[in-house]
Amino acid sequence: MNSTSDILIIGGGVIGLAIAIELKLRGSTVTVLSRDFGEAASHAAAGMLAPSAEAIADAPMRELCLRSLRLYPDWISKLESFTDRTAGYWASGILAPVTEPTDSQNPPVLEGLPAHWLDRNAVHLAQPGLSDQVIGGWWYPEEGQVDNRALAQTLRSVAETIGVEIQEGVTVTEIVQQQGKVAKLRSNLGDRTAEHYILATGAWSQSIIPVPVQPCKGQMVAVQVPPSISPLPLQRVLYGEKAYIVPRQSGRIVIGATSETIGFTPGNTPAGLQTLLNAAIDLYPTLKDFPIQECWWGFRPATPDEMPILGDSLCANLTLATGAWSQSRFRPASLPFPFSEFYMERKPTLCRARADES
Repeated sequence: MNSTSDILIIGGGVIGLAIAIELKLRGSTVTVLSRDFGEAASHAAAGMLAPSAEAIADAPMRELCLRSLRLYPDWISKLESFTDRTAGYWASGILAPVTEPTDSQNPPVLEGLPAHWLDRNAVHLAQPGLSDQVIGGWWYPEEGQVDNRALAQTLRSVAETIGVEIQEGVTVTEIVQQQGKVAKLRSNLGDRTAEHYILATGAWSQSIIPVPVQPCKGQMVAVQVPPSISPLPLQRVLYGEKAYIVPRQSGRIVIGATSETIGFTPGNTPAGLQTLLNAAIDLYPTLKDFPIQECWWGFRPATPDEMPILGDSLCANLTLATGAWSQSRFRPASLPFPFSEFYMERKPTLCRARADES
């Protein structure tokens, strides 16, 4: 029976690794149990950092998003100081074009983040190539993106560098509870014990403990700007009414995403990809001539109120860190926040445990 760590983290995606790094830097011995790093939801996201563009309605969630956005630059710098990898953080700004009249006096914005209304002429000057149907748009200069795949790899590299033990291929099958505490974990590779446990298994959480988390499938597609086109035609995120378009500095452009409540059904579908491509081309017709680079899918952890489940559980030594997903407006888009630092600072007030809902 393994008992070498102070803390066992179940789940090796962005959330689990970020928490593991923070705890290790604070002096704990930490082991991450990862079922399949390649299936983590962070690989399927687009990496938008968009609390205003997504028009977050819930007040505690707005505060969480705003605080997280402000943490990102220093958090990324800290991570990159441990490794030669880059996480692809880019404060590119986000442009949200609209095709129907809107009230420019009441922008969808969080307090403390600027938003600027651009009329038809201004929005087309700001981003050439938009559809003629675009009549204006909101410009969010302080929002942006991170390359979600690069971030996942950076986190894993940092965790390994600073001495976090990562055990790949471990599927936790049961949390054994005794007298209000976790006594041990059962897994396909034997039992595990620790002083404290953290559940960060995303869409797969309910297979271990009855929390209100279900998988929401998202299909995505990427195109590549041909090398002959310079400078890059798209320099900012386009947050459309039916699709989002996220350009990378490499010339890759990510388009997403479908939102499908169909369990763990794998694969891209013609209907899903057609929906994405039609919506993206309707918004930014220039895309129609770019070669398709990749299609993929993933499973995001959806909760009934679209809020993350962060905090204490009914077991004194089990912390929940799951449900990091939001379906603002029409689909999941953003990458999870730097929960590790935020959780340490504000857990009691904003990150409510909701095990009683299960």
